[in-house]
Amino acid sequence: MELFDTQGRRLYLMADERAAFLDVAKDADRYVRTFCLVLAYTGCRISEALALSARSFDLSGKAIVFETLKKRRKGVYRAVPVPGAVLDTISMTHGIKEAQKRRKRPKAESPLWDWSRMTAYRRVKELLDAAGIAAGPHKTPKGLRHGYGVQAISSGVPLNMLSKWMGHASLEVTAIYANALGEEQHNIAARMWI
Repeated sequence: MELFDTQGRRLYLMADERAAFLDVAKDADRYVRTFCLVLAYTGCRISEALALSARSFDLSGKAIVFETLKKRRKGVYRAVPVPGAVLDTISMTHGIKEAQKRRKRPKAESPLWDWSRMTAYRRVKELLDAAGIAAGPHKTPKGLRHGYGVQAISSGVPLNMLSKWMGHASLEVTAIYANALGEEQHNIAARMWI
């Protein structure tokens, strides 16, 4: 896994592009908005987000619990912390608290989004277009995931914690996010220019 393609073009969204994406998401359909919030604030894969149900949310712990789909076996979970405001928005839109309180919980088991993987991809691409992000290999849901990783490293999140949050099998995979260029690299370097 790399952060640049064979032609040297970046494969991740920069901080300002992620902010523009989130700004556009505010005005999107509420289900599209919550899906995009999950992707942007957790760095999860599209398939992992589509597998979420009401039971996947730890509201008191302020985390979303994902089954890691890239592991070689099922039943490997990770909890990713998210801002309380994001959890509140998702909970209100999808009735998470109510679904978790019910004794018989068919809704708690149902996926929050009944989209195909391709539909989810298209919805994210539409918002990336609406955000005015320049064309390139970074303008994808995967670019959003990589942008999450770069932003985390730029913010000082330790590699072992980021590796856990992103569901990576090893720290070597997560270490690619330390190879960011542009403003992110400058911010990282600035910490040693005291």
